[in-house]
Amino acid sequence: MFVNAIAQTADTSADTFADPALAKGNPVVADLMTPPVGVFPAETTVVAATAALREQVRSAFITYLYITAPDGRLLGLIAMREMLLARPDEELEALMLRDVFTLNRDTRLDDALREVLNRHFPVYPVVDGAGRLVGLVRGADLFANRAIEISAQAGSMVGVEKEERLSTPLRRSLLLRHPWLQVNLLTAFLAAGVVSLFEGTLSRLVILAVFLPVMSGQTGNTGCQALAVALRGMTLGDIKAGNERALMLKEASLGFFNGVLVGITAGAGLFVYAWMQGEPSPLRFGLVALAAMTIACTISGIAGVVIPLVLKRFGADPATASSIFLTTASDIASMGIFLSLASVAL
Repeated sequence: MFVNAIAQTADTSADTFADPALAKGNPVVADLMTPPVGVFPAETTVVAATAALREQVRSAFITYLYITAPDGRLLGLIAMREMLLARPDEELEALMLRDVFTLNRDTRLDDALREVLNRHFPVYPVVDGAGRLVGLVRGADLFANRAIEISAQAGSMVGVEKEERLSTPLRRSLLLRHPWLQVNLLTAFLAAGVVSLFEGTLSRLVILAVFLPVMSGQTGNTGCQALAVALRGMTLGDIKAGNERALMLKEASLGFFNGVLVGITAGAGLFVYAWMQGEPSPLRFGLVALAAMTIACTISGIAGVVIPLVLKRFGADPATASSIFLTTASDIASMGIFLSLASVAL
């Protein structure tokens, strides 16, 4: 009887895999599940189940026994250790755990990962809308799949879409990447325009041009750190409605304190360099660097949080374009603030 139940459930699972409603671009639990094994009716005895398991374990790795009703509904499960301690004539219904955590076959993988994040079970039973057991998903497969999705973000952040692979045709790759490079070029013109506003200052104080890459690099790194935290929070569902302000304040504070600490080092460096170049007021150079670094890093930290949130609000993929806009914001803030303060103080 339990053999028929297993065969019937396996047939149901096969239909699940063939479901045309499962969109490859929006993966769900059913895309990862395998046919259920170790499935028995509630009235099966321990000795009968053990005999059946001897055959099943030759071709499948079985962690739990799943107890189902005649219509396929999942009633409970049994850990293998319970079988070792049970009497041979005892029915499985008496041993099973009834409060079973399950995943729905139509649940998105992102949502499923959040559900199992703190559970750490080796295997999760998958049910349909009626509670029928239709498959199994291993916890390692869930997390491995998510790791692949996250690793794709590194390429997405610079315009390499996660759909692109080594085998993607040249024309398709060009269409995926090039539009964002054009956007990046346009935003770079904005940063260049800011620098052009201070040509007089730069021509008078050439020493400032040496320090511009330092300002831009440190400010950009501060923003990238905030961006990484924001994207990770979006991915894992940590950022919820109402806590955006708290994250923004935290990253602004981190940007400020990091800016002060880095600004002290950078200011000391510019002070020494200005003194070596014979500038009459090297201390002013150092103080300008300290103030500019502090303000720019604070702004960049805020931008690292705000930009992905705004892109998501308008329906764009935050991982795809965030770094392009963040680079522009960081460059404008760092160069604009530094050269503005230099124009006034020097």
